[in-house]
Amino acid sequence: MALRELYHFVRNFLFSRANREFLSFLFFFVMAGFFWLLMTLNDNYEQEIRIPVRYVNVPKNAVLTSGETDTLRVNVSDKGLVLAAYLYGHDMLPIAIDFKSYAHAGGNGTVPAADLKKMVAQRIAASSKIVSVKPDRLNFYYNYGEKKRVAVAYSGQVTPGDMYYLARVDYRPDSVTIFASAERLDSIGLVLTEPVDIADARDTVVVTARIRSMQGVKVVPERVDVRFFFDVLSEVTFDDIPIRGINMPEGKKLRTFPAKVSVKCVTGVNIYRNVSAADFEVVADYREIQAAPSSQCRIYLRRTPEGIKRPKLETTHVDYLIEE
Repeated sequence: MALRELYHFVRNFLFSRANREFLSFLFFFVMAGFFWLLMTLNDNYEQEIRIPVRYVNVPKNAVLTSGETDTLRVNVSDKGLVLAAYLYGHDMLPIAIDFKSYAHAGGNGTVPAADLKKMVAQRIAASSKIVSVKPDRLNFYYNYGEKKRVAVAYSGQVTPGDMYYLARVDYRPDSVTIFASAERLDSIGLVLTEPVDIADARDTVVVTARIRSMQGVKVVPERVDVRFFFDVLSEVTFDDIPIRGINMPEGKKLRTFPAKVSVKCVTGVNIYRNVSAADFEVVADYREIQAAPSSQCRIYLRRTPEGIKRPKLETTHVDYLIEE
């Protein structure tokens, strides 16, 4: 009984006078939209399409090092229906570049613009007109396995938060393998990441960074994890650092008053725990004393441990005595 009532309700609703008029309007609206779409797709338009590129007949002992463009950006002009097929149809078949036909003896190769357009024309409809191809030519580089391992360093702006500082940077991996010509390999001692910008950092930050591309160079792996460790800054003092004379003639000894001094500095809490006064070196130069005799000599902080910021001696001049 319930189903019959529902049937009568739906029938009366759909075929009432008002709904019949609405359905008629909807039908003609859809038909008008369909014909408008057909007319629109029949007009000519310009559209960028992407065509993949792959290299074939590469010798087993050859390594493509850089510049091997994997996609062409092609602007074509044609009817909208054809362009829609490019964009929403099956993936475009890749263009095959014959390595042996275009490789030069010097470790590089070039596919001229004319050859590239011919290859593109074979992948698109005969009615389509090629407006432009980017890049307009293909340059690639190769070698026969020459490689070396080099360290990684980040590039970019890393700004700690207030009262924090960048204590340490770790890379995983900390080095990468580069493939290039022998001359190019000799000129590279370090590779940089693409710019990494971090602002107001207070905790450990991990960034996956891509290695900056270099012409004629292939990098493996192409990405590294960079870990930035930040620590809280504290103002601390290290006491009882002895003053040592340097450039002293044999048989002479320098005595200073006081014999030990203090150094004020700023450092992280973790570094402070692992640093002692013995890690600093304070000196007075005998040659400077002889060149300008005075009642006091100047002292210098010659060595500070890594991680110490803004070190400052409590005094820069002390009384002294030269003993024979």
